[in-house]
Amino acid sequence: MLQQLISHSPDLKKLRDEGYELERKGGYLCIHHIPYVTSSRKVAYGTLISDLSITGNKAGPPSTHAIYFMGEVPCHKDGTRMDEIINSSPNQPIEGLIGNHYFSSKPASGKYDNNYDKFTRYINLLSTPARSIDPLATALTFKPYIDDEESVFHYFDSNASRANIDQLMDVFKSQCIAIIGLGGSGSYILDFVSKTPVAEIHLFDADVFSQHNAFRCPGAASIDILEKSPLKVDYFANIYSKMHKGIQVHPEFITQHNIQKLSGFNYVFICIDKNSLRSDIINGLSLLEINFIDVGLGVNLQDGKLIGIIRTTTGIQQSYDHLIKRISTEDTDNNEYVTNIQIADLNAMNACKAVEKWKKLSGFYQDDIGELHSTYTLSASMLLNGDFTA
Repeated sequence: MLQQLISHSPDLKKLRDEGYELERKGGYLCIHHIPYVTSSRKVAYGTLISDLSITGNKAGPPSTHAIYFMGEVPCHKDGTRMDEIINSSPNQPIEGLIGNHYFSSKPASGKYDNNYDKFTRYINLLSTPARSIDPLATALTFKPYIDDEESVFHYFDSNASRANIDQLMDVFKSQCIAIIGLGGSGSYILDFVSKTPVAEIHLFDADVFSQHNAFRCPGAASIDILEKSPLKVDYFANIYSKMHKGIQVHPEFITQHNIQKLSGFNYVFICIDKNSLRSDIINGLSLLEINFIDVGLGVNLQDGKLIGIIRTTTGIQQSYDHLIKRISTEDTDNNEYVTNIQIADLNAMNACKAVEKWKKLSGFYQDDIGELHSTYTLSASMLLNGDFTA
């Protein structure tokens, strides 16, 4: 499979990461959308086709310096043939393609050391005249790749590949994640987690996606969606399932009566604003010895401006004793002085801190201090950490 081959072949990976449109056809490697000039001095696009040598699970050096080209006769910008590289025009059938022309441009050493050098040499020869006519002509399409390997994504994660962090992402692959509550912070957590290769993401919420939710979550809901009043789990699953295959919905609230449904998860994100229910969930997760991250956001109006504190509290196996002093059990519904102001950027920041902590616990980010509780005070831009494990 091409993606597996690319992951083990630095030359192919470099071609893909730079934006070339690769395809494997049996024992051949193709790059599509190569700009060139026709005899009528027009810019057209063709395909380069080279034999593919494979050693073990990676691509080996090209066996020949020559290459096939599917397209019209390539020309210089004045319309004259590029006879200096055209060896012949055999119109050779190749795995469903046609090698209309056979090029030969031998490097000084007599052979190309790798596929990157070979393909980019011919691409430059063909595209330089094309760019003199159309400066925007390019072979770099950055076309999305359909992942032909078993993957939780519907298309290839070229971002991780371009950053050379593919192997680091492996720490997430076997994880099953639960997100309890899909309000402001919970929806942003889903946005971030869905871009990692976790095996499953379970969404727990029985609420309807309402108009006020649209102003504190990622993306932009249409008026047509709002008029249909979908459940939050269905609304967000419809969006993120387009990218991640492991989204599973649970249109229900988690309480002390069904806490066992969280058994077996690697990590649980708690994103609710009812403290008594939060307390029941945390107690249940502690008994089940499940790692969790709880988020909290308190924003109030003072002297005509907003002040607030963002809280991130973590519970991990054998480290639950700090929770009783960090998380309130008083419901905001019973406190007339407590507001429920939520702002999208603060929700996103709350989610960022929670996901950052999860990634530290998973071994993706380095964690020098191992804090299990942190607060960020908005007015003072002050971050405080506490309850350390390291």
